[in-house]
Amino acid sequence: MLFDDLKKANMDALKERNTDARSILSVVITRVQNFQVELNAKGEELKDSDVLSIIQKVLKELSEEKEGYIQVGNEARATSIDNQIETLNKYLPKQLSEDEIKNIILSLEDKSIPNVMKYFKANYNGQVDMGLVSSVAKSVQ
Repeated sequence: MLFDDLKKANMDALKERNTDARSILSVVITRVQNFQVELNAKGEELKDSDVLSIIQKVLKELSEEKEGYIQVGNEARATSIDNQIETLNKYLPKQLSEDEIKNIILSLEDKSIPNVMKYFKANYNGQVDMGLVSSVAKSVQ
């Protein structure tokens, strides 16, 4: 399971004294554990797709944080965030390209935006940027 891989990588980063990897893996693990508590309260199990979703949210936050550090000229912190982003990207599956997304949308019978979004969320969760899916779906119509 992906969550177990993250915990093992966190321990490896601790042993290697890799502070960038350790800090971001700890953040992700904590968020996953909090989400797992919510799921357990509902009687549901944690899935890899849930972990991927959390990783993607953290990556988006890191990108925004990096932009802020670049604007104020803190290159050292921006480099540190790059290392953290690189660490998390190892756990994401290959992302679908714009052309691949377009071909999938064209193969669907119902090309309405809500249907396309629902289809990609159900079948390609973690493999696509939903913002990109939305823009491609709008251009196809």
